[in-house]
Amino acid sequence: MPYPEIMIHGMRAELAQLGIEETKTTESVADAVKNTDGTLMVIVNSVCGCAAGGVRPGIAMALQNSEAKPDRSITVFAGADIDATDTARELFTGYAPSSPSIGFIKDGKLVQMFERKDLEGRPPAMIAHALTEAFANHCSKTEAANN
Repeated sequence: MPYPEIMIHGMRAELAQLGIEETKTTESVADAVKNTDGTLMVIVNSVCGCAAGGVRPGIAMALQNSEAKPDRSITVFAGADIDATDTARELFTGYAPSSPSIGFIKDGKLVQMFERKDLEGRPPAMIAHALTEAFANHCSKTEAANN
């Protein structure tokens, strides 16, 4: 049974306010992969403390402080967007499902993955640094339209 929307609304809003597109259906995730030229950042959001204390603030810091950015960024919410989350996780070939997690898809292929174990317990600045490096390695230096 999915989390009640009233419980997760604020957690969704943290990423939406950064211009990250909410993808709540299988079709919207598949469309993002199919129709993104360049790098797509796929975020599996979560209610856990590591998402609140480190991951969402770290993503915000990285997007605000990096010259290179993903061409498009989407998010699904584990425990709420059940089918969309399953579809997003199918993109993360070779990795066990975890939340939160962040994958970088380029030309339909996974090029970098941050699992929960890479994020949990890390402060926002450390996560932002790791994401900024991923941006530099996989993204263009022109600002993405929705970031």
